[in-house]
Amino acid sequence: MHAYADPHSPTATVPMAAVDAEGTVTLWSPAARQLLGHAPGEVIGGPAAGLLAAPLPGPALRALTRSAPWSGVLTARHHDGGAVRVTVRAHPCPEGDGRVQWVLLGAAPEEAGAAEPGAELADAARKDAALKEWAYVQSPVATAVYDRDLRLTGANGEMLRLSGRPEEAMLGLRLTEVFPGAPFDEFGRLMAEVLRTGEALRRDTFFRAPGQSRERAWATFFTPLKDGDGRVRGVSIAAIDRTEPHRARERLAMVNDAGARIGTTLDVARTAAELADVTAGGFADLVTVDLLDAVLRSGDPAGAAPDGDGRPDGAVLRRTAARPGRDGLPAGPQGAFSYAPLSPPAEALASGRASLHRADAAAIGAWADGTGGTVPPGTPALTDAPALPEGPASPGAPDRNGTHSVLVVPLRARGTTLGVALFVRHPGTEPFDADDLLLAEEIAARAGVCVDNARRYAAERSVALTLQRSLLPGRLPEQAAVEVTSRYLPAGVQAGVGGDWFDVIPLSGARVALVVGDVVGHGLQASAVMGRLRAAVRTLADLDLPPDELLTHLDDLVVQLAQDEAAEGVPGTVRETGATCLYVVYDPVSRSCVLARAGHPAPVLVTPGGAARFLDIPGGPPLGLGGLPFESTELQLPEGSLLALYTDGLVEGHDHDIGAGLDGLRAALSGPAAPLERTCDAVLDALLPRRPERPTDDIALLLARTRALDASQVRSWDLPAERSTVADARKFASEQLTAWGLEELGFTTELVVSELVTNAVRHAYAPIRLRLIRERSSLICEVSDASSTSPRMRRARLTDEGGRGLLLVAQLTERWGTRFTADGKTIWAEQPLAAAG
Repeated sequence: MHAYADPHSPTATVPMAAVDAEGTVTLWSPAARQLLGHAPGEVIGGPAAGLLAAPLPGPALRALTRSAPWSGVLTARHHDGGAVRVTVRAHPCPEGDGRVQWVLLGAAPEEAGAAEPGAELADAARKDAALKEWAYVQSPVATAVYDRDLRLTGANGEMLRLSGRPEEAMLGLRLTEVFPGAPFDEFGRLMAEVLRTGEALRRDTFFRAPGQSRERAWATFFTPLKDGDGRVRGVSIAAIDRTEPHRARERLAMVNDAGARIGTTLDVARTAAELADVTAGGFADLVTVDLLDAVLRSGDPAGAAPDGDGRPDGAVLRRTAARPGRDGLPAGPQGAFSYAPLSPPAEALASGRASLHRADAAAIGAWADGTGGTVPPGTPALTDAPALPEGPASPGAPDRNGTHSVLVVPLRARGTTLGVALFVRHPGTEPFDADDLLLAEEIAARAGVCVDNARRYAAERSVALTLQRSLLPGRLPEQAAVEVTSRYLPAGVQAGVGGDWFDVIPLSGARVALVVGDVVGHGLQASAVMGRLRAAVRTLADLDLPPDELLTHLDDLVVQLAQDEAAEGVPGTVRETGATCLYVVYDPVSRSCVLARAGHPAPVLVTPGGAARFLDIPGGPPLGLGGLPFESTELQLPEGSLLALYTDGLVEGHDHDIGAGLDGLRAALSGPAAPLERTCDAVLDALLPRRPERPTDDIALLLARTRALDASQVRSWDLPAERSTVADARKFASEQLTAWGLEELGFTTELVVSELVTNAVRHAYAPIRLRLIRERSSLICEVSDASSTSPRMRRARLTDEGGRGLLLVAQLTERWGTRFTADGKTIWAEQPLAAAG
């Protein structure tokens, strides 16, 4: 239907036209006829494009595709064939079927200022449309609009800048047709989803826009464009640069990551490697960590760095860690080296201040060459460093002619410089800025404290290990009673040196004591306590105390140690001292074995047939509780039995419970007899699979295979308590020495026997017993009686008729002593068999 404007309406003097969705003119006002000379009958029903003398401008086309208002100047065709420039305001009028009809209000430019009805309305509309157009075109938010076919209908200036292409080259094309590949394929899928669902979407991505040279972080919004009826007519894309907030989050995440990953161990080299691992790749293309040689040797780094004027005074560093983040950048010098005088790393070591530089690969390489060129004094940090002669270690990127961005950051702790870290970005990466320098300083500060903690711990651990090794037996002495071997493995650096110990103590009468103990705690304090306990055990063993009585005395000592520490109140010391101990005495003559333990794991007994079992002996309380009793257990062991004494570090582990460890130990010891060294290695291989890490607790293992002295090596006589028995005793001893072929020891032995038996007859009670024992390396003479009085050696005066017996015994024998038994005491003396040769 054709529509005509009412000539009597207020708008009759305003040029007006209407165009439907197909571009057909449906209304033509008298003012429009007056302006262009076309009669309504000539225009209505015809194409609106026939009234134009020039194509629609770009903004008008974009408004048309978006169904948005528009104002501007069009070149119209007059009825007489001429061209007329007309100011037009176009208003979209949606219809019920979803189509849009346009209402056009116009005025000739020369008539724009005429005071006609509707002129002010049209002028305001034109101004509003211009503002909206400018807001869209000039917006700093990159925006593009796509129709229902997802074809571009327009983009503002910021989007065109990011795209790097003119609008004419992209109009009417899909996004993936203009920019194939990631992330635009994903964007195309999201646009289709928005068009289908009518719901807006957001995606955060990190990529390089086609019109830019570096990757940046983007927040991209996909918004449906709906008409008055809520139907989706298109999709808009708006991209916001979120690089700075993204980088701030990345920096914060890196600081948190550094706090969690740096310093997980108390190992200096590992801590330096963790610093390189955290920062390589995401932060820098190459990271090197150079520590002072004194730090790596757990020494004091003070005085090892250059002095305050930047001149090195012999500072020696070692490249402790290097991580290329990309392109396989070289790691730099190997072994000890010094930085060139006045080079940025040397300046950082001297001043303790971090700096940012730009330098080529040759200059960076020369820094690590102590004989290379130098950076002139006063060169600003934030300028290109001068090109230096290429050194032997150049951490350059493949493009060796480019300029690298370098952060030089000293590692410091407690006011002392420990080393320096270099962070390098090659020319193809965005250079470091001041914020990156602050981030590197923060991470390096944390790493410096961790390195210093590891250095201090390594120094203390070295002292503790030295003390521990000095307190443990260097070699186990040969024993007639048992064949022994041992293993000791200190804990890894993370756990610290513990207080485990073992010992083999010769006793009188060819007997032997086997000891294994474990002090609570780790470190120097535990080693010191271990040394005191081991010395106490040796002292108490010399008194030939029964195992349960010995543990009682040892328990008193541990209680006293704990009380002394509490009274001293020294910070950093162990406030509660405790220990476990297993004490075993074996007699090769009777083949009896007496055992007692204080909270220590039970030993394993392996019979000569190869069957292994844990000995069922009372556990007893740990040492240090005080006031609780200990019990002894006595066993008869066949010759060739194997006793395995150990600490809990052998059977406990983070990957299994103690029950599984005990089962593994018993299985490893079971089977036919093998050399003790091989058995020891087999036990460790079974319970400690070969791993690069050290055990989490100290491990002590002591294996002892029993021997027995047969009847031909032992001879005893019961003697009456009479003076005449002294001569009989000398006779018995002389005859036995002759039978053993030890006549050369006859004089000394007869003298010792005479003195000991005389003392028993004079000062003790019956029964009196004489026993001679011949073992591998000594001859033992023992005299037992029923008295509990201990003899003592004294210096006799010139007028005394007696009192010289024990003095003579001490002078003529290698060692002598007294041990108490349930029935009295035994005085014994030993002579080395080498004296008979």
